[in-house]
Amino acid sequence: MEGRQHLTPAQTLGLAGAQTTQLLVQPPWRPAVLWDRVTLTCQGSGTAGATTWYRNGKRWWQEGGDRLIVTESGTYTCDRPDTGLSPPVTVSDDWLVLQVPARALLEGDTVTLRCRRRENNPLTDVYFYHEEKQLRGPQQWTELSLSPLLLSHSGRYRCGVYVSYGGSLWKSERVTVTVHSVLLSGVSLSVQPPGGQVALGDRLVLSCTVAMGTGPLIFSWHREGTGALLGTGPQLELPHVGDDASGQYRCRVSDGDSVAESDPLNVTVLVPVANATITPGPLAHQVSTGDNVTLRCSVQVGSAPVTFTWLHNGQELARGPFLELGDIDVGYSGTYQCRATNQLGQDGHRVFRALSPELALEVTPGSAWLTVAAGVGGAFLFLLLLVGVIVAWHRWHRVAARKQQERAPPDPPAPPEEGEVLYSHVVVTKGTGASPRATTLQDPQVTYAELRGHQGPPREPGDIYGNVL
Repeated sequence: MEGRQHLTPAQTLGLAGAQTTQLLVQPPWRPAVLWDRVTLTCQGSGTAGATTWYRNGKRWWQEGGDRLIVTESGTYTCDRPDTGLSPPVTVSDDWLVLQVPARALLEGDTVTLRCRRRENNPLTDVYFYHEEKQLRGPQQWTELSLSPLLLSHSGRYRCGVYVSYGGSLWKSERVTVTVHSVLLSGVSLSVQPPGGQVALGDRLVLSCTVAMGTGPLIFSWHREGTGALLGTGPQLELPHVGDDASGQYRCRVSDGDSVAESDPLNVTVLVPVANATITPGPLAHQVSTGDNVTLRCSVQVGSAPVTFTWLHNGQELARGPFLELGDIDVGYSGTYQCRATNQLGQDGHRVFRALSPELALEVTPGSAWLTVAAGVGGAFLFLLLLVGVIVAWHRWHRVAARKQQERAPPDPPAPPEEGEVLYSHVVVTKGTGASPRATTLQDPQVTYAELRGHQGPPREPGDIYGNVL
């Protein structure tokens, strides 16, 4: 399987249980055979010189090194002070031996069993057996390949050959094959083009790989935010990417018993530039000589980076989103356009352009004094308004003063001496309050002394008010 990792011999033995001292064998076959010059290595924590070796359950070498060259057949183990006793390793000196690789055998892998005669003497008419049931033979080949490994391949195997003398069948000792089912892990994604950035309409390919897992595997593809199933294979291909394809993609893998999922991979669809416009509008713009004009170019859609080029009467004038025209003259008249460009796809191999509508600019000539007047016109207008306000205020003030004088009563004449006769007086005959009914009489007998206590209008009947004529 693509991406499959094999476990080391130490990991192989570690699958069996909690023991942490490991005994590695070289060449990596089990059982080892004495004529292969076998080397055993004890791995574990603690001092290497403190390793104790055992053969057939008896102490073989105490406080030796962590490596042993085997010279006798038997079953070997090693002990380290901190991690304990290792699993056993058998070294055989039998006449016929069936060997299995000394590593973890995982479902879906390929494994080869080999039948060997002492001192590697040649063999003919070889048979292979699984749980005493004949699988192959007679055959000239001394190897049996199991591919792909299935859980049902687990069990005891042996090989056999016919010997020429006596016509008897010799069989090897049984060797146990254990096929491990490994949980799915290490699901990852890759993408073309690299980086997951693809131009609108281009081809996008996503690939899903599994580091550890057993088959058959079932793949499914999903995009975040949608419940739709996008594909069911190790690859997802989108021949022509649409503008709605941006988002995060995941690959989900199942072996029937467990499910593993990849980390999300972000895909960005790059959009060509479109609908370039110039602001300010409208399509015709009239200015005077000496004015300053700033034009801005923008696009409605388009993935960055976007470059802008300005054209005057069809000729390239400047670059950048802004065009600054300062102290213009009649020569600036004409048509202006901006061209927006972006480069998409892998290595920018696709170039897109958008051209704005034309902007007609008309510059009208003006004299020097008009230019100066335009510069000082604001200050002059302010002074003129200020003078008008002051004059109006003075006029209003004089009119108000005149009206106030007309409403005020005339100054009373100097009071007469006591005992002098008044020409007329008013006597209230009916009513009270602010508007009593009064009658004017001519009576020279009313004197000033009788009137001086009545300074205001008469209020009650009988009140009198003197009126000097």
